[in-house]
Amino acid sequence: MALFLQINLSRMENIIYKSEVYEIVGLCMEVHRVLGHGFLEIVYKDALEIEFLDNHVSYEREKEFQINYKGHRLARSFHSDFFVMEKIILEIKSTKEGLSNEYVTQTLNYLKASGCKLGIIINFGKSSLEYKRLIF
Repeated sequence: MALFLQINLSRMENIIYKSEVYEIVGLCMEVHRVLGHGFLEIVYKDALEIEFLDNHVSYEREKEFQINYKGHRLARSFHSDFFVMEKIILEIKSTKEGLSNEYVTQTLNYLKASGCKLGIIINFGKSSLEYKRLIF
């Protein structure tokens, strides 16, 4: 039992951007606590932007990332909802259906194209905040 606990604790210490994710999700929880669920995504993005500013969290909203294919820059790019702390892709959803595989795939593609290691998908659309932490 002690060996199992030690292995799990060492894994927890190696979680990428653990404190950063904790802070971001905490701010999202505050937005959800105040606004509840049922608004459009844009409302939550606007509120979250206020939380980022008030808490001195660096971010870029609608950050554009170029997509490369075999050494060629494609004409199309993508815009992440937020690029937080210059290393985390944050995607915001507001759906009563929850976080689907489609959203996971979208965010993983964003990670691949951007070169970022970590993405978070947040869903404000249910009575309890949902989130997924994705590593690429």
